[in-house]
Amino acid sequence: MNSNYEKTLDKNFEKALNLCSRTHTHDELLKFLKDGNIPEKQYAALMITELNSKEDVKIFISNLINCDGKIREAVAQKFLDFTQNEKYCEYFTQYPQILAKATIDINANISRMVTEGLEKLVTYSDFGYSYAHELLGYIQDAYDELDKIIYKDKKYTINKQLFKLYWCLEGLKNYWTYTQTNEIKPILKRALEESEYTIREKVAQILVRMPKNDYNDIINVINNDENYYVKRILNEVISQ
Repeated sequence: MNSNYEKTLDKNFEKALNLCSRTHTHDELLKFLKDGNIPEKQYAALMITELNSKEDVKIFISNLINCDGKIREAVAQKFLDFTQNEKYCEYFTQYPQILAKATIDINANISRMVTEGLEKLVTYSDFGYSYAHELLGYIQDAYDELDKIIYKDKKYTINKQLFKLYWCLEGLKNYWTYTQTNEIKPILKRALEESEYTIREKVAQILVRMPKNDYNDIINVINNDENYYVKRILNEVISQ
């Protein structure tokens, strides 16, 4: 795909202005999303207002992964908007793999918008099961990579896996019901071993939604966590 970006801001602004200077039909926007360059795809994702068929949805959602970050972020923003409509939610349930991959996008803004939109899809059981188990696979991959890391590795290498773990746990916060206790419990216990407190905080946020009797041992660990922001999550629920 030709990016069609220019070397100067003025020329890029002129191209953007040309796109915005006229009204494009729905079919033209879909064509931009399917075959356009980076500015055209980004523009189309932001301007499209409806998805009229399964093919429309396929073209739209395919731009959420494996393309330029400017496109992915625009699609994530519109995905969040579309999920406010139940009709589109049902369409999106056909793409658990794409949405799981978008959950761990390198751009945290994309991950945030995708996981927020996915809150609207949680009642679709087939999707929920597939999405949750995609995340479990990503978490296991992250643990495998963390186990390989030695002290000489750059901090970026570690943070990349922790970032993936963080957003997978954020996704599971609403989808843990589609996992079995013997699947998710070892994952949560392992996450509590991470020194990064935000990972442990995510575990606490999941646990407050779970039946306590199955996870008392993990709850005890969190209640004794050295970080206030981790243990306060359970304490605030108990005090309510």
